[in-house]
Amino acid sequence: MAANNDIVIKIATVNGTGSASANGLLRKAIFRMGVPVVGKNYFPSNIQGLPTWYEIRVTADGHQSRSNRVDIMVAMNAQTYKKDMAEVEPGGWLLYDSTWPRSDLLDREDISVIGIPLSRLCNEHFDGVRARILMKNIAYVGALAALLDLDLAVITGLLEETFGDKQHLIASNMEAIRLGYDYATEHFSCPLPHKVEAMDATKGHIVIDGNTAAGLGCMYAGATVGAWYPITPSTSLMDAFRSFCSEFRFEAESGKRTYAIIQAEDELAAIGMVLGASWNGARAFTPTSGPGISLMSEFIGFAYYAEIPAVIFNVQRTGPSTGMPTRTQQSDILACAYASHGDTRHVLLFPADPEECFYTAQQAFDLSERLQTPVMVLSDLDIGMNDWMVPDLEWDESYVHDRGKVLDSEALEKIEKFYRYLDVDGDGIPYRTLPGVDPKGAYFTRGSGHTRHGAYTEDSDAYQDVMDRLLVKWETARTLVPKAEIRYSKFNKAALLTVGSGHGACVEALERLSAENVGLNYCRLRAFPFDDSVREFLAQHEVVYVVEQNRDAQLRTLLMLDADGDPARLVSLLHYNGMPINAGFVVDAVQAERSKGRAA
Repeated sequence: MAANNDIVIKIATVNGTGSASANGLLRKAIFRMGVPVVGKNYFPSNIQGLPTWYEIRVTADGHQSRSNRVDIMVAMNAQTYKKDMAEVEPGGWLLYDSTWPRSDLLDREDISVIGIPLSRLCNEHFDGVRARILMKNIAYVGALAALLDLDLAVITGLLEETFGDKQHLIASNMEAIRLGYDYATEHFSCPLPHKVEAMDATKGHIVIDGNTAAGLGCMYAGATVGAWYPITPSTSLMDAFRSFCSEFRFEAESGKRTYAIIQAEDELAAIGMVLGASWNGARAFTPTSGPGISLMSEFIGFAYYAEIPAVIFNVQRTGPSTGMPTRTQQSDILACAYASHGDTRHVLLFPADPEECFYTAQQAFDLSERLQTPVMVLSDLDIGMNDWMVPDLEWDESYVHDRGKVLDSEALEKIEKFYRYLDVDGDGIPYRTLPGVDPKGAYFTRGSGHTRHGAYTEDSDAYQDVMDRLLVKWETARTLVPKAEIRYSKFNKAALLTVGSGHGACVEALERLSAENVGLNYCRLRAFPFDDSVREFLAQHEVVYVVEQNRDAQLRTLLMLDADGDPARLVSLLHYNGMPINAGFVVDAVQAERSKGRAA
């Protein structure tokens, strides 16, 4: 059962009724009280009219993953009452709008039902249908403030920040807060036995979603060109980039913009624009999701073979085909690792939360230009569109972009002849030039067969020579990508391994399993290709539980292909229903495998 500052609140409403503002107000108030909190939004892919849920996890321990329980359900959608009631943990509470009595809410004796006539209260105090709907949502925030002992002064401050000098909006929202608050205190014992207590655990932290953090990271990393075709759940990444650039990317004297953002006619055109900009020397990127990767594959292969930098943010969602556009998954791992026809291998980066989305942007652009190849950042909907508490984002002002091996006029003068695809240094990475810098640096950019000197060829040996050099570059990439996070003890013969948004659930699961005397080592992959420590980690354990969010064990397959993972030792724990993974799933899955004898 929940304890103080260990509470899960789930709010069931209807999409398009304005509940997002109310839910955000509630989450922010808890955060402002110094209490760690995360928010998960489960919404439909239409504009309005279907059920939507927002889950707030109050967690003194600062856990980042979704919980597998609900302590307080705010059931505002009559269509989902029964389902919502069934989710409440025994001993929990269900709050509903009792304007219309619902006797079927009373058929669970192991939960407490709190009826507050929110609609009636708002109908009596506000005019207009839309205002009454909006204020009903604010009123349940007031009721929860009483039940959870939230600081009304904090809520008032947040409303003042939101509405500024619009005193009438502040007054009306506070009136709605008071309606819910006063009714709850008059008719129920407030606060509940488990409440929110002020802490000092959020200083030095912010709440942000991964798409906003990634957009900010792209600006700081020096991106000046963004091209994209709108697609859920990545569109808000470009929206954030545009917003930051409009504020900071312009010449002070002339006011001229120093960036370009282009909405393309489709994803294939978007990646083509990115390649054109990158070839010309700009730092360019595109955000997309799985269907976009499918359409971009031809150009991704071209960039790999012609060796043109490009950064792609894939905010993964469920598939195949359209799938469920507003649900999360990690089902594009193999599609991205080997995108396009022919022999290709692509660098992948796996941020685990919005903080890493910010810093990974810099790494992605540096790696892409250093290696002269596409680099894909694999986020997902859970990271990209949900609210995470992360440490303050800080930028190193001494940072200098790694543009890689780019020859300017002075460097070109010192060499006898420039050959675009010649490996001079033995690391598989040739030198490149930018167009217009010097005639001596001119070359043909070829997606067709070419020699190490850049000439067209259909000669077998010359073609294979270039393909073999690309493998040398791949091994160089292995030494440059971010290393895996590893927690190791020689006393543990079994381990947990995951990637991306599985990190939060696995870290919490490790704590819970340890409390049950199950000791596991841990590896969190941060990039592909895998560095040598991953291969060593796999070899050190008799069993490695591979936690990933797809049906077909794509990460496990990649470990076998690139890290010599022994399939007999790699045990898949697969979560792929579209909901964010939680620690309870990991704990139960590990224990189930152990009961089968799949443990060291």
